[in-house]
Amino acid sequence: MTSALPPDSIVVGASSRMRAVFEFLRVIQDSESTVLITGESGTGKEVTATLIHQTGRRKQFPFVAVSCALFSETLIESELFGHERGAFTGAIKDRPGRFELADRGTIFLDDIDDVPLAMQVKLLRVLQNRTIERLGGTRTVPVNVRVIAGAKRDLRRLVQEGRFREDLYYRLNVLPVALPPLRERREDIPLLTDHFLRRYFRRNGEDEPPVSDAVRQLFMQYDWPGNVRELENACERIAQTCVCGTIRIGCIAASILFGATATGPAPPAPRQPALDAALPATARAAADQSALIALDDQLRVLESRLIRWALDVSHGNKSKAAALLQIKRSTLGDRIKRCGLDPGGGAAGSGPSAAAEDGRHPHDQT
Repeated sequence: MTSALPPDSIVVGASSRMRAVFEFLRVIQDSESTVLITGESGTGKEVTATLIHQTGRRKQFPFVAVSCALFSETLIESELFGHERGAFTGAIKDRPGRFELADRGTIFLDDIDDVPLAMQVKLLRVLQNRTIERLGGTRTVPVNVRVIAGAKRDLRRLVQEGRFREDLYYRLNVLPVALPPLRERREDIPLLTDHFLRRYFRRNGEDEPPVSDAVRQLFMQYDWPGNVRELENACERIAQTCVCGTIRIGCIAASILFGATATGPAPPAPRQPALDAALPATARAAADQSALIALDDQLRVLESRLIRWALDVSHGNKSKAAALLQIKRSTLGDRIKRCGLDPGGGAAGSGPSAAAEDGRHPHDQT
């Protein structure tokens, strides 16, 4: 399925979850029924909608995508259904809406979970009757479109909370497509990484350099809260800033590096004004001092975390760990002592042997 995708598609994957998605898309590609694509931000809902359109029978006609979150309650009706001249201040001429612009093609209503309740009633009528009325007009306009909707939140929960119409939910949820977050299909991360690096390095007229094992492991450990979009942005950044012959740890953004190595220290507990008022002045002053954050202490925490990560990746081999951190081995030894790490090895759950101390992995002693 991936070989047939458009060249810039981010709907790439070989995991079992994505193979199931691709197979379902193949089954429904020529259907005229409404599709509801759900998934966290950055999972590729719009690109999936584009893929459905490009492989279906309406592919020679327009594909119109609109984010319902971009428009206020007063503007979204005009944006979707159009308006007649004089419908409101500034409406100096007739203007077709997105449904009319998508005639005979596909309209993708992204962020359908952000549509106001009053507008949901009108959308329901469009799905039922396949007709629209322009804002300020009285003429009924038939529309011949395939509707695909995208939602980043659970619509069933919104229905239970009274924030989304149940009848509209069932009209949308005819052919559901659930896109898994990247952290639930980690086996696709190397494939996506190579895909994006190839795209952005070749856009610069260059061949993509090899990726170090440490970077690949780092990418596999990171949770990617921004999903595929965040991974794509990380690869684009590498393509614009990396001048190494091999993509190394130093080429990775600090936010990803720190996010993958460990969870940061817990922030100070929120203060409770009522309790503070009951404390003596000396106790309040002591509490204020305890809430302060010492920069040197926080830097030492980050340094310790990175050292532990490097030792873990290198299986306790200090020479390899120092290379990962781009420092001298002697410097690493000094920093291990300064951070108060276990001199027998900072890697979690294991310590380096004497061979590792000498820069050799224990398995090398054969």
